[in-house]
Amino acid sequence: TAQWSRLSPALLANLAAGLFILPFFLFSATAGQLADKYDKALLARLLKALEIVIMALVGLGFWLHSLPLLLGCLFLLGLQSTFFGPVKYAILPQHLREEELVGGNALVEAGTFVSILAGTLCGGLLASLSQGMVWITVCGLIVALVGYVASRAIPAAPAPEPALRINPNPLTETWRNIQFARENRTVFLSILGISWFWLFGALMLAQFPAYAKDVLGGTETSVTLLLGIFTLGIGIGSLLCERLSAKQVEMGLVPFGSIGLSLFTLDLAFASPASLPTQPLSMAALLALPSTWHVLLDLFAIGLFGGFFIVPLYALIQLRSSASYRARIIAANNILNALFMVVGAVAAAALLYAGLSIPALFGVAALCNAAV
Repeated sequence: TAQWSRLSPALLANLAAGLFILPFFLFSATAGQLADKYDKALLARLLKALEIVIMALVGLGFWLHSLPLLLGCLFLLGLQSTFFGPVKYAILPQHLREEELVGGNALVEAGTFVSILAGTLCGGLLASLSQGMVWITVCGLIVALVGYVASRAIPAAPAPEPALRINPNPLTETWRNIQFARENRTVFLSILGISWFWLFGALMLAQFPAYAKDVLGGTETSVTLLLGIFTLGIGIGSLLCERLSAKQVEMGLVPFGSIGLSLFTLDLAFASPASLPTQPLSMAALLALPSTWHVLLDLFAIGLFGGFFIVPLYALIQLRSSASYRARIIAANNILNALFMVVGAVAAAALLYAGLSIPALFGVAALCNAAV
């Protein structure tokens, strides 16, 4: 779509990212209120139906070659994600027993990251086809339809606060949601821990394209390899949480996961090649280097320990939050997650602009994680 605008591709990419994350700041507070006021299963179905409408608008945007419409759809997809987040997490304690919460959250986290990876890969492949815009629209509609059909099977989840009056002011309601979260110190510290994880993970993921090309000396396809290994690690780590915690909310996994994150990220900084090859390496040539396998092992371990870190924290928030405003606490978590990711992106950009190398940035991130 870059040819439909005078804006540079880099500026468009940042604009798109900003438009997607903006609704989390503006509407998370409202999303939490709605999830506490209405049946979450009903909300899930309505939001999945909205996703179908948005994807139809995406197809119209491609057909009209309208960049403003496509950017508007991206904002709407961010909005839909904003409203779906509190529903997705706050509904789990209503349908799962305490000993099932860790397993439920593990499946949600593993599914989320695997879906992000699959979407990234499929989007790139479909865009490269001759009728790429048509295929993207069709596949997007199919995914949205499958999601809606699946949402029809969600059991009813009655509202904990049906008499709640919606406060439309996002600023005052955001502050109120954060105060709800702060009532329980354990819950608030868990939210800060989750927010730090998203800062850390987003910082890592954002460097993969440049790291694959400018540090490892690979081609664009090597970015997919790094993403895949990292995502596989998070998925396996999330699923292992249930087995390692004996189906209980085992907080000992959190410091264990944090230690692993620091150690393997620091090792990644030192394991990164010191010099570039004379020409870009194919995937086979890249995998023939022992240093590449060292890097891949580190990335897998970072993802694995990230799964150990994040799943118990989500389960603890659900377990310790008051049922009457659980969704609003999760909304506060989403707001802080978005804020931390933006701060992390700005900090990483500033350090790289100041001359820090990507491996050195990983080292700084590891040391900061140890401090956190």
